[in-house]
Amino acid sequence: MDMKRSPEQQLIIDNVRRLIREEIRPLEADLDPDAFTLKPADYERLVAMVKDMGLYQMGVPTEYGGPGVDIITQTMVAEETSQHRAGLYAPAYEVFGASPPGQLYGGSDYLKERYLLPTMRGEKSGFFGLSEPSGGSDPARAIQTRAVRDGDSWVINGGKLWNSGADTADYGIVYVRTDPAAGRRGITAFVIDTDTPGFEVRRLVQVLRSHYTTELTFTDMRVPHENILGEEGGGFALANDQLSFNRIPYASACLGPAINANEIAIDWAKQRVTFGEPLANRQAIQWMLVDNELDIRSGRWAALDAADRAQRGDPFRFEASMAKILCSEGAGRTVDRSMQIMGGLGMSKDLPMERWYRELRIRRVGEGPNEVQRVVMARDILNVRSGS
Repeated sequence: MDMKRSPEQQLIIDNVRRLIREEIRPLEADLDPDAFTLKPADYERLVAMVKDMGLYQMGVPTEYGGPGVDIITQTMVAEETSQHRAGLYAPAYEVFGASPPGQLYGGSDYLKERYLLPTMRGEKSGFFGLSEPSGGSDPARAIQTRAVRDGDSWVINGGKLWNSGADTADYGIVYVRTDPAAGRRGITAFVIDTDTPGFEVRRLVQVLRSHYTTELTFTDMRVPHENILGEEGGGFALANDQLSFNRIPYASACLGPAINANEIAIDWAKQRVTFGEPLANRQAIQWMLVDNELDIRSGRWAALDAADRAQRGDPFRFEASMAKILCSEGAGRTVDRSMQIMGGLGMSKDLPMERWYRELRIRRVGEGPNEVQRVVMARDILNVRSGS
């Protein structure tokens, strides 16, 4: 893999970096330390700037009118958009736009017309529903939500947990069991409208950050057969492929706060004088800063390697899992060391580190717990197939 950025990639990164540092970070000085949104006027102004850059909804393919930014460049950009206080879970406060769920591109013409295209136009938004109270890391067995065929419709009963944005979404992609005896081959993906009778959503409490997830309940919710996404019984493979793909920019986004925290710690170490010398002269501090670089760079290389394999169409599940582990755990260590270098100031809300510290803890669970990623990697190493 050629690690050198192309001129086009460098131009995109420069533009994104400039927007984060010159527009987003100054606005955060006047926001609550746990803010999750911008003022409407600021949001609209920055969205207009992003559209002028040609980077709005950058993951949308060119054949659908989008910028068609490739996964390698998206991975690089994810590292940049997260380099501000709210960057982990509100990267650039969403001014780059939310691309439609990737699964919709493989849907029928009907589903594209009803959900994909309106999402691209900003007329609709969707959510992803996989995890359930019974578990989320083993959907082949944990999914208990059932769908039963009734003529031209399916009747769904059950519930989902930890869904982001379901309380404001127009539709969602949910994975339910249509054949209780078929294991992973008995899971089907449905696109549901949130105004369907029998659908209920409620907000859950905050989870270590200024963001709510939701709990969903389906009670005799009737969904047309044509709202099946992909093939009946093909939901597990559909979700698995998309999750592996999403894991790459998700991993890279962990590095943004780590990079920013390391920069802050370096500046502090050069300025802070203790016992007659700058902190930067202390070997203990020097080694902490070196370890920060080791974690940041190893995570970056792993994420780009996974992105490169995905771009070429090669198998990348192992590499995506490795990137997720290295980036989430390495970023957590980097922010922790940086806080230690800063002393008491590092724990205060005057700096963004305490928020990053809380939110990075979740990254070891989100998009598949790191323990599960190790299981995935071990199975590939040992050539062992998981159970059905």
